[in-house]
Amino acid sequence: MAESSLITQINDWLIDQALGDPDIVDLFEGVCNRLSAIGIPISRAVLMWSTLHPLFRAELVSWRRGSPAQLDQFIHQDTVSDVWLRSTMKFMLDNNLQVLRRRLTGPEKLVDFTILEDLAAEGYTDYLIIATDLFARPHAHDQSRRGMFVSWSSDRPTGFTDGELECLQRIQRRLSVACKTVIQARISRNITEAYLGKQTGQQVLDGLIRLGDGRETRALVWYSDLRNSTGLAETMPSAEFLDLLNAYFECAARPAIAAGGEVLAFVGDAVLAIFPVADEAELPAITRRALSALRVSLILTDRMNAERKQAGLQPIRYGVGLNIGAVMYGNIGVPERLAFSAIGPTVIEVARIEKLTKTVGSRVLATPQVASLEPHLWRSVGEHPLQGIGRPQEIFGFREEAAALEAA
Repeated sequence: MAESSLITQINDWLIDQALGDPDIVDLFEGVCNRLSAIGIPISRAVLMWSTLHPLFRAELVSWRRGSPAQLDQFIHQDTVSDVWLRSTMKFMLDNNLQVLRRRLTGPEKLVDFTILEDLAAEGYTDYLIIATDLFARPHAHDQSRRGMFVSWSSDRPTGFTDGELECLQRIQRRLSVACKTVIQARISRNITEAYLGKQTGQQVLDGLIRLGDGRETRALVWYSDLRNSTGLAETMPSAEFLDLLNAYFECAARPAIAAGGEVLAFVGDAVLAIFPVADEAELPAITRRALSALRVSLILTDRMNAERKQAGLQPIRYGVGLNIGAVMYGNIGVPERLAFSAIGPTVIEVARIEKLTKTVGSRVLATPQVASLEPHLWRSVGEHPLQGIGRPQEIFGFREEAAALEAA
């Protein structure tokens, strides 16, 4: 009876967690510590769930008595690993099982999975794993399952009692409710970051979702465009062109993201990214980060093109324009279908500047505002008219050799 009362207290704590915004690692560590504190003999526990993320297919939190819980993430793979094929979780999914229990020692010992062999060798005596579906299947005939597994292991010589097994199964439903809340929030962040960027995605989740919502900000704007994309699309097989396009984005967008930039849009074969400037005193440091990303972008491109040449593939050629100024950063479109983007004269100018890279002999061009912050890395290429802009502007080309020496 006392044990039941203690489990009820943990269940109540889990509901409180579901109503808040806990970190899932802290949540699982908290429930493990509370179960251990009331005498449930768990010495190892694992929480695993499927997720929606462009890089990861599943996430896992592991806990061991006396140690902090840890988060691991599993990347998408084209082939199924042997570890998964021999796992208790795969067996439960294939056989539509919700609970699986194995004794790892004594006359009832049954070690029929690789993980159980490992646990038995480490001195564990009992193993329980429980599955819970978290999200409804889209179709009745859909056999896929998106849910979570929780495994509990004991190293007590006698393992779990029947009462303790019942307690762990009672905990599962409330733990699943709390975890579903946290997992849904993580998936929402994953999706918004993947499609909108980290900063923009957070602004949308914070409520910036109506047409016209936005703010004016000062920013360093990065715009790149793939050369001869129409000709490539018309002459290359679709799959080969898609591979080239993604390789280009890897070169042109990833370094900007890694340096703290926000990629707002892939406009066909163009990349629009901004480095917001919250404080003017931060502008020199932000510019250095952007130029460091630019160097990485060019190095990646040259390296990738050398590999593509050896393989007999089309090279990746693109230009980059950089500008600094005010941008309107917010929602555009129609109420039913919005896009979060940056608009304004600064963005129009940088797109026009990038077009000049096709004729002035430099892969990267910038305005005086950018060049003045690191003048030794730029050379004037003269004044040039920009389509739709009133007067010619002095434009600066990136001195790649100076940048390479500085980076060495």
